[in-house]
Amino acid sequence: MLVFLVLIFVPLAASAARYLWLGDGRGNWQTADRSSAGLLPAAATHPDAVVRVFAARTVRWRSIFAVHTWIVVKEKGAATYSRYDYTAWGEPIRANGFAPDGRWFGAMPETIVAIDGDRAAALIPKIRYVIENYRFRAYGDYSAWPGPNSNTFVQAALDAVPELRAVLPPTAIGKDFPYDGHWIGLTPSGTGVFASLGGYAGLTVGWVEGLEINVFGAVLGFDIRRPALKLPGLGRLGVPVGL
Repeated sequence: MLVFLVLIFVPLAASAARYLWLGDGRGNWQTADRSSAGLLPAAATHPDAVVRVFAARTVRWRSIFAVHTWIVVKEKGAATYSRYDYTAWGEPIRANGFAPDGRWFGAMPETIVAIDGDRAAALIPKIRYVIENYRFRAYGDYSAWPGPNSNTFVQAALDAVPELRAVLPPTAIGKDFPYDGHWIGLTPSGTGVFASLGGYAGLTVGWVEGLEINVFGAVLGFDIRRPALKLPGLGRLGVPVGL
């Protein structure tokens, strides 16, 4: 138990210390940079279909613990990208409110999922269906913790498209919230099982998902398929999730 507590709290303390001593370098969040990070080609010059999931550290002290994730899609031949965020302000599901690969209030995005071409074209209708039918789309549904939040929204899309074989980082707090009401079952990839206590605690074991223990949103675990440690606050240490 002592080792377990150390593995939970030491990474969180390290992330907090980094924030307190170094800050996040973003200044005032209201005027922070939200321009393109250059992670996507110009849509007009890239005719292939595109699916992307990006993650970036949240704003201010919440960046100690969590990232914000969002979805970007583009049908074959489309001249523009479509970006979807789930936010606590304005329309809950925000379409094209920011640059597709924009910095999240100054934070550089990380690519979680990158699929192009015919495979992306086949998956986009499934993703759009989830977005259009997401159950927590009314004002007041958003809850930063334990969910449903931005990461719950993106996880719902990933769950509906198991072909992606994608896993959000351990800092995607809210990804384990049972948005569909299921507190136990098979993992989205079908390679393991999960149990969740309303997002407050849980356990996931699977070949694609690895081992994850959720304690009040803090995720501790490891990945064998793409070797890495999963630590609360610090995130994934090892092979990047996008590979």
